[in-house]
Amino acid sequence: MELLSVIVPCYNEQDNIIDFYDELFKTESFFKERNVDIELIFVNDGSKDNTVPVVKELHERDGRVHLINFSRNFGKEAGMYAGLQKAKGDYVVVMDCDLQDPPALLPEMYRCIVEEGYDSVATRRVDRKGEPPIRSFFARQFYKLINKMSKTEIVDGARDYRLMTRQFVDSILSLEEYNRFSKGIFGWVGFKTKWLEFENIERKKGETKWSFWKLFLYALDGIVAFSTAPLAMASVLGVLFCFIALIFIIFIVVRQLTVGDPYNTVGWASTVCIISLVSGVQLFCMGIIGQYLSKTYLEVKKRPMYIVKEEL
Repeated sequence: MELLSVIVPCYNEQDNIIDFYDELFKTESFFKERNVDIELIFVNDGSKDNTVPVVKELHERDGRVHLINFSRNFGKEAGMYAGLQKAKGDYVVVMDCDLQDPPALLPEMYRCIVEEGYDSVATRRVDRKGEPPIRSFFARQFYKLINKMSKTEIVDGARDYRLMTRQFVDSILSLEEYNRFSKGIFGWVGFKTKWLEFENIERKKGETKWSFWKLFLYALDGIVAFSTAPLAMASVLGVLFCFIALIFIIFIVVRQLTVGDPYNTVGWASTVCIISLVSGVQLFCMGIIGQYLSKTYLEVKKRPMYIVKEEL
C-alpha cells in the first residue's frame, strides 16, 4: 500500500478547512482503487482565528488528518518546508486551503507520474481572472525579469500546487537554506516535470493574505535567491559612471585651458543634477549589495526556519 501526503499551509483559513477536506476526499475512491492511502497535513502558520480548533476537530474525526502548529507566523515557505519534512508519503503534494488549487486535478497528476514517468507534476494558471489589473501586470513583468536574470526557469503563473515523488521531495529537503523561494527551488533541482494548466479560480471564502507589498518583497527574495545579475549590474553601473566622470574631467580641463570660464556660477544647476544622479546610483547599488549581505547574514546565524508549538 502506497501513501499520498497532502501538505496544506494555513494562515487564518478557518472558513475553508472543512470545504477543502470534503473536496479532497472526493478523490479518495480513485486512490483506493490504486491502493493508495491519503494523509492530510495542515501546517498552521500562526493563525489568529480558529484554524487550529477546526483542524483538531477534524483530527478527532479522522486520524489521517495531522497538524503542525507553529509558535508564530513564520511564512508560507516555512510552512511548506515543515510539511515536506513531516510527510511520509511515496507521493507528496503541496496545496492551498482556499480551493484555488482544485483537488479534482489530483487523479490526473497522479496518472502522469505513475503512467508517464514524470518525477513531478506542477500546475500553472493560464489567466489571472479576479486579480487587480495592476497586480497582474507586475506579476507578469516579474516572471519576465527573473527568467532573463536567472538560469533557473520559473514558469509564469506557476502555483505551489505540485505533486512530487519521494525522490523529488528528498532532493528539496536536502536544500536547507534559510531564505527559501520554492518556485525557484523546484526548478533548480531538475528532474522531469509536467505542467498542467487550468483557469484561475477565485478564493471560495475569505480574503487573500498576500498584499501587493508582500508580493513585492517575495519577488525580491526570488531574484536575490536565484540570480547574481543585480550585483553584476551594480558593477557595470559603477564602471559606466567612472567612465562618464573621466570624460567630464577631460572636457573641463581642455575647456579651461583653451577658452577659460569667465562665468564662475554658470552650470551650478547641472552640477547639482549630476551629483544627485550619481548619488542615487550609488545608493541603489549599495541597496543591491545590502540585499545580498542581509540574506547572507540570516543564513550564517543558523536560526531554525520555524518552531513547532504542538504536533498531532
